Amino acid sequence: MHSIRGVLAAIVTGVSAALVVVALAILPFLNPVWVGFEQGRAQAPAWTGFAPEELRVVTDAILADLVLGPPDFDVALRGTPVLIARERAHMVDVRNVFVSFFQVAAVAALVLVGAWLLARGPAGKARFWRRLQRTGVVIAVVTVVGGLAGVLFFDAAFELFHRLFFPPGTYLFDPRTDRLVQLFPEQFWVETTIGVGVVVIALGLLLSLLARGRAAAAERGVSVVQQPLRKPAGPG
Repeated sequence: MHSIRGVLAAIVTGVSAALVVVALAILPFLNPVWVGFEQGRAQAPAWTGFAPEELRVVTDAILADLVLGPPDFDVALRGTPVLIARERAHMVDVRNVFVSFFQVAAVAALVLVGAWLLARGPAGKARFWRRLQRTGVVIAVVTVVGGLAGVLFFDAAFELFHRLFFPPGTYLFDPRTDRLVQLFPEQFWVETTIGVGVVVIALGLLLSLLARGRAAAAERGVSVVQQPLRKPAGPG
């Protein structure tokens, strides 16, 4: 019974930590600086035909609707909406996925806090931190393997992701005519995905390193508690 409970605790802790790490890794890329940098590399001005200041205004409005809401995605240039109805509907779906994921990640963070609070004494704390240490290594290794596969088979991975999270047919756009994929070309997504993966790996390794130190400190506390008390030596 105790072994089963320990395995379940390790799984819950590991999954929760992985969700929190991925959420933290995504956050730095939801800002205008990175988006503008990657749009330049992906030739978004050439795809859209927008002047740099127009591209900035449009992108900032879409990013604000995605992160802060409300999810209208109704930015217009010279009185004309940039995105057609089908593109706006897809961006609403994207925001719903984002919000749902970060809500799950917030719950995962609470689970980790609860697991730490429930870990009684130095032995319990040591087990908790050792689980996080192993989780950090697993996160890094899985991300490296998955990242290599994703880069080599990006189109297939991109299609699979959209099939899992979006209604069929709602995410297919023509780069010759549709502004959404002109604003965010494929190169934008490839390089952003690589960037997120690198941060996930770094956070996973950092988690493992920090958890190892905390576990070692807790284990020293266990050894101190378990040392037998010596009887004082008698006279003579």
